[in-house]
Amino acid sequence: MKLKKTIYCLAFFVFALYHQPAAAQEEFIDPPSRNITTIPFIQLSGGIIIIQARLDPFPDTMNFVLDTGSSGISLDSATVAYLGLKPTPTERTIRGIAGIRKVSFLYNRKLYFPGLTVDSLNFHINDYSILTAVYGERIDGIMGYAVLSRYIIKLNYDSSKVTFATKGTIRYPRNGYLLKPDIGQLVTQPLRVRDEKTIHSRFLFDIGAGLCVLFSRDFIDDSLFLDKKRKRYLKEGEGLGGKIDMEQTVIKEVKVGPYRFRNVPVFIFNDEYNVTSYPNMGGLLGNGIMRRFNVILNYARGDIFISPNSHYADPFDYSYTGLELYLINRIIIVGDVAKGSPAEAAGLQEGDEVIAVNKQFNQNLNQYKIAIQTPNEKIRLILRRDGVIFELEFKVKNILR
Repeated sequence: MKLKKTIYCLAFFVFALYHQPAAAQEEFIDPPSRNITTIPFIQLSGGIIIIQARLDPFPDTMNFVLDTGSSGISLDSATVAYLGLKPTPTERTIRGIAGIRKVSFLYNRKLYFPGLTVDSLNFHINDYSILTAVYGERIDGIMGYAVLSRYIIKLNYDSSKVTFATKGTIRYPRNGYLLKPDIGQLVTQPLRVRDEKTIHSRFLFDIGAGLCVLFSRDFIDDSLFLDKKRKRYLKEGEGLGGKIDMEQTVIKEVKVGPYRFRNVPVFIFNDEYNVTSYPNMGGLLGNGIMRRFNVILNYARGDIFISPNSHYADPFDYSYTGLELYLINRIIIVGDVAKGSPAEAAGLQEGDEVIAVNKQFNQNLNQYKIAIQTPNEKIRLILRRDGVIFELEFKVKNILR
């Protein structure tokens, strides 16, 4: 019987310290780390990072989500088909918040960055059409542990640049804090979360998640730390495997190392596929918080060094419309409309074509999303439904109140 292997869409960190036997009275010392290359990245809604690279032997650049929550590296199935590549079917599976599926592989491939070639990469193939629709940018793949573990990665959100450096000894900046996540099959970071009461738990460290904190419903129900009177708002989320229903609310505090964030917007989901490995973990920590730091990922030493950047005090997004927007075939359409939401009350329906938001006709999905994220403000939409153009207006709700 063949055993099925599972690839978790979460980072696998591995580290070890090597010493000579005591009798030798010598110690191996790693050489100093040196920077190899620095390249720009793009931030999309929620703070997720897109970096570009070329796949051997093709000349066009591809968009990869930089993701500490990925155990390997992957390519979108539509990109693979467009390139005419023939992946090898396997019995291996990947697990995400919305499902489990078998994957095929492209083995022993190379990626080219400016000033850096990464070889011997095995890409698993997955359908990322939902991510392309959500972010309005072509998502060709997700770049995780398979690349990140080979280097020291320095993420600078002030300059929007990422530096790849060799493994070795490194002197971290003075102003910051060294996290020491638990290293195992999954990487977890202890957090303190506070609402009705204070709870200490472990959370998956996932900068590929465009949110602050995601809790599993089991954790919320069993810990009883959430204020029972706190209002929860229905929302649709997207992740590996498709769409899922979530709840959106606010908690009083999240503490990462010594850094405290108050009145943090969070999401709650039914972890049907046990991605968070409850009760070992409570959920995941996303880039809605981590983008507020410049981050150094040193997988070989098991270090994550964080230092507050210019975005540290940026306000959180407390807006709620119940409206999801997608870019499909270059047309922005209304996706899910949550029951009881301002969008539903205004009369929006799934499938409506969005022509303009607040007099913006540029069909830029990211700008449209920003336009509907101002709490307490009225937004005006020009829509097309069944060939008829019409206008709707509603007020964005503030979940903090």
